[in-house]
Amino acid sequence: MSPPSLFFSDWSGRDNQKGTPVVVKMENQNYSLVQIDGPEVAVTLKSMDKGAKGKNAKQFTWVLLLRAHRAVGCVAWLASGFWGVLGAIKKRFAHSKACDESEKPGKRSLLYKFIKAFLAFALIFLAFEMFAHWKGWQLQQPELHLPENMANFHLPETEEIKGWLEKAYIFWLSVRVDYVAYPIQLLSNFCVILFLIQSVDRLILCLGCFWIKVRNLKPRIKEDVSGSGGDLESAGSGSYHPMVLVQIPMCNEKEVYEQSISTVCQLDWPKDRLLIQVLDDSDDEMIRNLISAEVDKWKEKGVNILYRHRLVRTGYKAGNLKSAMSCEYVKNYEFVAIFDADFQPNPDFLKQTVPHFRDNPELGLVQARWVFVNKEENLLTRLQNINLCFHFEVEQQVNGVFLNFFGFNGTAGVWRIKALEDSGGWLERTTVEDMDIAVRAHLQGWKFIYVDDVRALCELPESFETYRKQQHRWHSGPMQLFRLCLPAIVKSKISIWKKANLVFLFFLLRKLILPFYSFTLFCVILPLTMFIPEAELPLWVICYVPVTMSILNILPSPKSFPFVIPYLLFENTMSVTKFNAMISGLFQLGSSYEWVVTKKAGRSSSEPDLLSIGEHPKAELSRRVSDGGLLDLGNKWKEQPELTRRVSDGGFLDLDKLKEDKAKESKAKKRNKIYKNELALALLLLTAAVRSLLSAQGIHFYFLLFQGITFLVVGLDLIGEQVS
Repeated sequence: MSPPSLFFSDWSGRDNQKGTPVVVKMENQNYSLVQIDGPEVAVTLKSMDKGAKGKNAKQFTWVLLLRAHRAVGCVAWLASGFWGVLGAIKKRFAHSKACDESEKPGKRSLLYKFIKAFLAFALIFLAFEMFAHWKGWQLQQPELHLPENMANFHLPETEEIKGWLEKAYIFWLSVRVDYVAYPIQLLSNFCVILFLIQSVDRLILCLGCFWIKVRNLKPRIKEDVSGSGGDLESAGSGSYHPMVLVQIPMCNEKEVYEQSISTVCQLDWPKDRLLIQVLDDSDDEMIRNLISAEVDKWKEKGVNILYRHRLVRTGYKAGNLKSAMSCEYVKNYEFVAIFDADFQPNPDFLKQTVPHFRDNPELGLVQARWVFVNKEENLLTRLQNINLCFHFEVEQQVNGVFLNFFGFNGTAGVWRIKALEDSGGWLERTTVEDMDIAVRAHLQGWKFIYVDDVRALCELPESFETYRKQQHRWHSGPMQLFRLCLPAIVKSKISIWKKANLVFLFFLLRKLILPFYSFTLFCVILPLTMFIPEAELPLWVICYVPVTMSILNILPSPKSFPFVIPYLLFENTMSVTKFNAMISGLFQLGSSYEWVVTKKAGRSSSEPDLLSIGEHPKAELSRRVSDGGLLDLGNKWKEQPELTRRVSDGGFLDLDKLKEDKAKESKAKKRNKIYKNELALALLLLTAAVRSLLSAQGIHFYFLLFQGITFLVVGLDLIGEQVS
């Protein structure tokens, strides 16, 4: 077998004698068509005059010039695009250096050092392999009795060895075959097995979701004494109105505080049986004054609402909730509903969730679904929506129906306060306090219900920086929790199969194994197999199974089917962040306990209306409600004195300061960042793609090429929100 050609014409697999026909209409009356077929340029002329000749040199030259013009235009377009990309990359690097000047120099992560070393070796081996390919040493069918995994290689004969470079290549081949290929193949097989196990788990979850839909296995509210049946509205408006506490934890949420407080205050529940706590951990005095003024406004409207601010802000969100639950009046309430600052529940939220607790003393949690107001804002939010739709509609629903257990999502849920107390309350030991309390409640025997038809609006992170920090917290926290909860799980009195589900499925398979094999298989082993071809990855591992799993993930959001390939590539890209977070949480490394509040864009916020109050005091006000529409609250000019008093308490100065801060932020020169881990992996995968050309591995080349480009796009922060 001869070495593969690097010319584009040889990759198509077509006969070189065939080409794309070009048909040109001529104005000459003697000739109507010119057809050029293939590189040999066979010219066929159909003459309208029987006595005309079959060829015309001028027409032939004209067609060649036409083709040349088209080729030159294509080359110019490619060159222009290439230089444009290089210019954008140069600007992005220059901006990132300017941003890094103000940051404190820190130690490089071990992962980044590993990727850099891997990239350096890959570049060296690529140069070595290209030299060997130029010499024609590879990919020849030998007649020697070599090991089976070297059957496609030709070792130079003794007379061919003329210098140290050839000797080094022979030594590398022997070491590669005898010592390197076998352990890499073992690791590859191990990751493939984990990949298949996780794929089977994903398939079972999808089948379970399908069975739930076919059999209509959804939680239903039991009939009350008034005979309202299973109707949610009548059941919620019946005689069952227990005391409900609503908590809104927030920290410097200037973009969304108003719409969150507004929608929660409009919950349809008897006012004398509802108390709203606004738990503000803001360290900005101006924001605290605005939130306090918003609370005072609703208190004057008759809403039972309190404002709480901690002087000692420890434990992040868990510490905030723990402090609020220690209040003396909490013992008068039976249930607590929690909403993060960007959440907008429907007015009938409590009527659709609280009645599930009636006559069900073992029920500890009712979790509702999230829906997103900005899911179509950019490509990043679209890809996030795919993941979260699958998480809620498949994972949470299946686990809720068949196991009565799932991880609490931290918001848009209602807890029985007794379940919280029996489980030890909120603890500050991890960054996933919601998962922590859910696991401890499960160990105490409490059951959970997920209601997919009850939904609350919220926001998705629109910038990659924010999303990356969120994912780091979501994947380092579970590993922290696993280390802390494992002894309690083993010693608990729950059944052995529930213990197995917690340890092997909930923690190991879905929180540890998934990021491990994703990063190891597609970012480490696959590039390695290009330089060590004796260790192979089957085509179905690279192409068929991942695409099938991506399609299954997209099923709950069918409108996202056009994004199946970007979704697959982006998930592989995010495996770097998730793997790094998983390792840091498991071994308590680096920023494993770092909590960064997810930045909100305020897409559904009415903050501009708030700012306009000072400018246009006679303007008619309206509030945004959770269904995306506008609810007129009737705040006419006759009610403006009340509103003026409310604002004056916090001070128009606070509004002016907020407006000035927004103006400063708009004037400040914001820049997208660059991410060195992703950029280093982009260069590594593109290097491996070039190496795959020498082995004529088609699918491997295209996968590595597009995956490398995806890493490059993410590394340059070209996905998500762009700032100039």
